[in-house]
Amino acid sequence: MRNFTSNSLKKIADTWMRDFPHQRSCVPSIVTSIVPQASFWLDSSIASSVFLANKGSVTSCSSTAWSGKYHVDCRISGTSFLRTRCPFRFLSSSSLGSPLYTPAVKSLNGESFEAESCSKDGNFDCEDNDGNKLNIACRSIDEIIDAIRREEKDMETKFNSMARSLQKFDVVEIFQVLNRIGAPALRFFYWIRLACPHLYGHDVCNLMVDNCGRLKKYDTMLLLLKDFRSRGICLTRKAFGFVVGLYPQDTMVNDIDRVVLMLNEVGGSCGNSGVHSLIWKLCDLGLFVIAKRVIEMTGRRLSCYKMLIRGLCRRRMMKDAKYMLGEMRAMGCDPDVDAYNYVHCGYSKQQDGNSLACQVFREMSEYGLSPNAVTFEMLIYQSCCSGNIKHAIGLYEQMVSIGIQPRCSTHVVFINHYFDRGEYEKAYSYIVDSSMQDKFSANKLYSLLASRHRKKGNLINAHYVLLQMIQKHLLPDCSIYRRVLRGLRMACEENLARDLEATFHSLTNQ
Repeated sequence: MRNFTSNSLKKIADTWMRDFPHQRSCVPSIVTSIVPQASFWLDSSIASSVFLANKGSVTSCSSTAWSGKYHVDCRISGTSFLRTRCPFRFLSSSSLGSPLYTPAVKSLNGESFEAESCSKDGNFDCEDNDGNKLNIACRSIDEIIDAIRREEKDMETKFNSMARSLQKFDVVEIFQVLNRIGAPALRFFYWIRLACPHLYGHDVCNLMVDNCGRLKKYDTMLLLLKDFRSRGICLTRKAFGFVVGLYPQDTMVNDIDRVVLMLNEVGGSCGNSGVHSLIWKLCDLGLFVIAKRVIEMTGRRLSCYKMLIRGLCRRRMMKDAKYMLGEMRAMGCDPDVDAYNYVHCGYSKQQDGNSLACQVFREMSEYGLSPNAVTFEMLIYQSCCSGNIKHAIGLYEQMVSIGIQPRCSTHVVFINHYFDRGEYEKAYSYIVDSSMQDKFSANKLYSLLASRHRKKGNLINAHYVLLQMIQKHLLPDCSIYRRVLRGLRMACEENLARDLEATFHSLTNQ
């Protein structure tokens, strides 16, 4: 059968709707009758053409892991609030011309769910392969959003009628839409907490703080933050999405100052996490002056300064980051080894920045700060990039001699160095030696070498590496194992493929 792609299916639907506009509801049945095993990624452009039910409302289907099983969500929506890139496969459809589209959906792991009938409340009843009843929600969340936007007096009654079909991702999506359009979400938030406590969580709380910030309801935000502190809820960057809409900076400073004062008043885990998340958000936006102002208002803590330095280094503002180290000392907040590591790493990524990185390392040593595993890894990486492998090995031995455990990424630096230079035997020997000292990283290192051999086309070497690690009772990465096995079969190396498969199954069956 011809391999139909998403574009070809879209053309089929477009042609049908152009020639038979009065039979729009037949499009899903037409597509699935032509291609009963059509499998592709759904996006909003395809959904708007292919998955059309009556009255032109858009239908999307998604399959997500939920409590150990797959929950299939067939959502009818007339707006652009569609989930994108949802993997699924159509097996069959309802009869031609059926007023409602009741698909049978198959997840990527082969587990199928067939929608048998549609209930009066807009939900499909379905069963999985084990006969367990599942619920497929087909009611649009647009009704909830419209009720909140219009501030209907009886909106809680409407919420109660839809409570059974709501899931956590539905609630998060509703809050995200309300925040984008600037609609108040406080009544919906309190209803979720009282009527559906299983849907109440940290994401909802953070999005509610964002909603208050967008509407500039700071008194309500303060009450919520005090309540969150009593419940042990921490804030994340999601709570400060409203910062983006506070431009220009003249008015932004006043609003940020008010938020910081509230966080200081609240204190506890909620206030401290809020300060860190706010600084992180400001650094992401490049607002380092305001982020520094927040640090000064919250007591010049070392953890906050490190977030500012990291943000500067990510923006390649190395002079400012290096200057910040001196300013910290002048303010009585001595930087630690992590702060120096950020600056050291930033310089090492620049062209001709090795000399400046070495200066940072010497300065760190002069102030009596001992290097940690990250510091040694950066020095080893610099040595390998410059081709001085002997110096890198000396640093590795020095690190081990003082009792610092190398990270897995440190071993990866050596393996990539040997492999890039074509020294495959040295790369393999390094893995054998390092796996005896660090057994926790052995699986990843063997799998990495096999993956690099496969990508380079050395399937025989990849087969040998996987075979050796399996014989040492090390389980390889399943995705790498499958790709090597598939490559061997495509290269007509059936004997090697059977040998690898048998050895792998002998290990997994133990």
